[in-house]
Amino acid sequence: MRILFMGTPDFAVKSLESLIENKIIPVAVVTTPDKPQGRGLKLTHSKVKEKSLSLGLPIYQPEKLRDENFISILKNLNLDLIVVVAFRILPKELLSIPKYGAINLHASLLPKYRGAAPINWAIINGENESGVTTFFLDEKTDTGKIIFQEKCKIENEISAGELYDLLAKIGSQLLIKTICAIETGNTIEFSQNDFEATPAPKIFKKDCQINWNSDTENIYNFIRGLSPFPTAWTTFKSKTLKIYKSKISKLDLENKKPGTIIKEKNKLYVATPDGFLELLELQIEGGKKISGDEFIRGYQFETANFGD
Repeated sequence: MRILFMGTPDFAVKSLESLIENKIIPVAVVTTPDKPQGRGLKLTHSKVKEKSLSLGLPIYQPEKLRDENFISILKNLNLDLIVVVAFRILPKELLSIPKYGAINLHASLLPKYRGAAPINWAIINGENESGVTTFFLDEKTDTGKIIFQEKCKIENEISAGELYDLLAKIGSQLLIKTICAIETGNTIEFSQNDFEATPAPKIFKKDCQINWNSDTENIYNFIRGLSPFPTAWTTFKSKTLKIYKSKISKLDLENKKPGTIIKEKNKLYVATPDGFLELLELQIEGGKKISGDEFIRGYQFETANFGD
């Protein structure tokens, strides 16, 4: 099989590594152009490019996927299949180039959580199950015919980052199963039920602000669903405070105004409308990540509220 691999972040790297381990060597890799990052605006490779360079694979980084020269290059590669993992939306001009079309590995049980951030939204919404799906790409986002799915449990304390790593591993194996099935003609695709579809749109910083008036479990899921990135945040003394980890507490105190900060036996708590959360890992603007105990020792206050 002559395969073209398309991907960008480390989630896709796991799948690329799995291809190589199973002697499925892509004829080329497509990833995003290098981007300037940091104070020095140094051009930085995507994680997929870094891995591809180490493997000696040919790499293409088109600015526009509809570029005529790029499309011509792909046509000359005599492709059997395009494999997409965490990449951009493919224009229809590309879908018809390979013999078997293009497939995608998506980090949800489609049609649930179509979109750019399925892992984050699954945890934010308190789901107890997730998984991965391989499907044939069509012109709409995440709507093509499903090939295979693999489920996994979302443990109550798992963060988005931990689920991300787990699904990357599960997905890399499902991808191999999918490619082998396509090659041998053993796929039985089925259409998605659009009525069961749920969205998983891209998450921006403004979407990550904690609403302390929500109930305890919702805030807890919100924090772990955005950890470690893009990270839930609030404000403290006019500075942004990122919160990476918390846990629901059985603290026995009288009701407090939501967002009230409480110091109790070297532990940091915050009040919610129906209880309390203990804050375990946080980071003040301009500072490093610290524990709740370190926060208490580093910031002097008697009464204060997050979000004020």
